[in-house]
Amino acid sequence: MASTLKKTGTDFDGKGKIHKIRITLTSRNVKAVEKVCTDLIRGAEKKRLKVKGPVRMPTKTLRLIVRKSPCGEGTNTWDNYEMRIHKRLIDLHSPSDVVRSITSINIDPGVEVEVTIAE
Repeated sequence: MASTLKKTGTDFDGKGKIHKIRITLTSRNVKAVEKVCTDLIRGAEKKRLKVKGPVRMPTKTLRLIVRKSPCGEGTNTWDNYEMRIHKRLIDLHSPSDVVRSITSINIDPGVEVEVTIAE
C-alpha cells in the first residue's frame, strides 16, 4: 500500500520529516552527467519518491585565447581553448535517510554531485 502524507509533513510509516532535496550535477562530459541523472531518477522511482527533473541548465563556456609565440616576435597567431561545463538539477521530496541510499550509486569520475536539503 502506498504511503500518503499527513498535513504535518511526516510519513505514515514513521520514516521522518519530508524534505525538499536538490541534487546538482556538474561535469565537462555530457554523457557522464546524463548517465548519473538517469541512475538517480531510476533509483528514486523505485523508492516511489516525488521527482522533478532533470532540469538542464545553460552550458557555461569558458574560453581562453593565447598567443602561439612565446617571445612575442613574428606574426600574430592565436590559439583558442574552450571548456564547456554542463549542469543538471534534480528535485526530490523525501526523508533525508532515503536520499543516502539513492545517492550511493556508482558515480562516474569527473561528475560533481552537490546535495542541498531545504526544510
